[in-house]
Order: sequence, then structure tokens, then C-alpha cells
Amino acid sequence: MMKIDRIEIGEVAIPLRTQVKTASRTIDALHNILIRIVTDSGTTGYGEASPTAWSTGETKASIREAIMQYIAPSIIGMEIFDLDTIMKKLHASIVNNPSAKAAVDMAVYDLYAKTLGQPLYKILGGAKQKIETAHTISAKPTDEMLRDSLQAVQDGFGILNVNAGKQGLKDVENLLAIRKAVGPGIRIRIEADQCWSPQEAVRIISTLEDKGMQAELVEQPVKAHDLTGLKFVTQHVQTPIVADESVFFARDALHIIQTQSADLINIKLMKTGGIHEALKICTVAETYGVDCMIGCMLESKISVSAAAHLAAAKNSITMVDLIGPSFFKMEAYEGGPLFSGSTIKLGDANGIGINAFPKAHFKKLGVVK
Repeated sequence: MMKIDRIEIGEVAIPLRTQVKTASRTIDALHNILIRIVTDSGTTGYGEASPTAWSTGETKASIREAIMQYIAPSIIGMEIFDLDTIMKKLHASIVNNPSAKAAVDMAVYDLYAKTLGQPLYKILGGAKQKIETAHTISAKPTDEMLRDSLQAVQDGFGILNVNAGKQGLKDVENLLAIRKAVGPGIRIRIEADQCWSPQEAVRIISTLEDKGMQAELVEQPVKAHDLTGLKFVTQHVQTPIVADESVFFARDALHIIQTQSADLINIKLMKTGGIHEALKICTVAETYGVDCMIGCMLESKISVSAAAHLAAAKNSITMVDLIGPSFFKMEAYEGGPLFSGSTIKLGDANGIGINAFPKAHFKKLGVVK
């Protein structure tokens, strides 16, 4: 028997190499909540939550309180191998708050795999040890986006995830300029970040198609709640459309797939509430023959590593956008997968491979026993 003895919580602050700009925000540093679950035998599991108020409605304060007041007390004392019951209690402890739940969820899975003496991706059913990630190009002036795109290609990236959305026809110019600069051999994905109306999305995407953009896909062109608009775009363009912010849970994925409102599903642990629900989305997608992408918010190596393990485990996840750790000025953690350019290599370390909180830029916030 191995029981959850306590859950420790803290905050990490890691400066970025350069600003990250999307259609919805500009970020200079990461400020995330970290947790450590400790069993009565001393085994530890690690998790992370990214406060993304514009997407999940969560802040650092709300994540901290959700974990300390509701989620952690609901599972303290539970046997770690009673995984299904732990997840049932975790998700029933408070409504919504998916990123707070994700932090605890991934720490439980980390513990579970460590207790079995295996890397997490093997426990989840996979044997791939290497996956390829896209590189994110922030929304900036055209010359800077061109510079960043060419640098990414020079660094060995064959897939670019380009942020667009707020500039209308200027976005078209930027995207076409990037395509011309990097050449036809580089795969380009467009992150629209909910910024277009359905009609505008069709007009912009159709223009890009006519001008030879050859985009691999477009992520979330319309507002998350506008499933009618999402379906309209999907039906009126040739480029595959990805549902991102429209999908939090397996029931969302099922509805979108059954109504043919999007071609692909983007899984993010901060939206799903962690690995438990993400696995359900993979099952739904695989049942219907729909491919999934896995992405991340602005997250550090703990949660991005958990997502990488999931990607390595599931064949239904065919696209990866987990570039997060390379944005930081410093490596805050020891262990975990090796992020080397476009390649993420899963090692043989047990769990997700991280065994300590960061030594710098970290402060403890509390503990629940």
C-alpha cells in the first residue's frame, strides 16, 4: 500500500528569452503554480498549472485556492493504485478549474508510473521514444516574423506554428511572406486564436489557398463558443480546421466530431484537467478516425513533459506543438525528456522524469496534509 501523505504547492517564475506574442496576449515571463505529491513512503510526483484567464478563466490565486481548499483535501490519504477513484474524486471536488486539476492529475500519474518503475509513456500504452514538435512564431511586425521563421528553419524545425488573427489582410501578407521565405518544404500551421468572424475566416483562408499558402491547418479561427461558425468555416474551406479552445472535455470532442464542426482536435492538458480526460479524448478521436494535435499554454518543463509522454503513448496524436521549454532563459529543472530543436526524446527515467522543484525562481506557498 502507498498512500498520498501530503501535497505541497509553490510558484515558479522563469523569464523568457524574448516576448511571446499571440493575438490574445503578450508575455515576458512565465508565472506558474507547481505541486508535489508525497506518499507515505516518500515517493514524489510533480505537476504544474498555467494560469490562462482568457482561456480557462483561472489565475494564480484561483489555482492555488482550488488545489489547497478543494482538490488536495479530496484525495489525501488515498491509495495511489486506486487511480480511477482518485480521478473521480479529483474531478468532482470542484466545478471547472481545469488547470488546477491538471496539475494534481499529472502529479498522480507521475507517481503512479514511478511506483511501477516505468516511464509514464510506457504506462500509458506507448513505445515511441522520439516525437517531432513544431516551432511557434509569435505575432510581430513582418520583418521580425520573417527573421524568427528563418532562424527556426536554420535550427532544424520543419514545422512552424504561426500566430495570426488580429490584422486581417496584413495577416495574409505576413503568412505569404513567411511561406515565400521558408520555401514549400516547410509545413506551416496557422494559429488564428479565435480572432475572426466565420465569414472573415472563410475569406482569409480562401485567399491564402488561392495564393498558394499551402497551410497544413488553421487552429480555432472563430470564438470558442461559436460551434455553428466553426462548422461554417470547416465546410467552406479546403484547409483542415482544428478545434482548440472549443474542446475542453471528451464530450466536446465527441460533439464536434459527430457534427463535423472541425477536422482535427487540439488537446491541451490545461484545458482537459489533465491526462485522465485527455486519454478519453484520444479514445473518442480514434473511434471516429480523427487525428489529434497536442499543444500547451505557456508552460514549463513539468507539464510539457507530461504532455510529451502522452503524445509518445498515443497514435491518435499525430501532431505536436510543445515548444514551451525552449522559450526560457534558463533550464529550471533537472531530468525529464530531452528537448533538442524539433526533437523531443523520451528517456528511461520513471514517471515524467522530474524529481525536484526548481532551485531558483521558486517559492513555496503551502502544504495540505
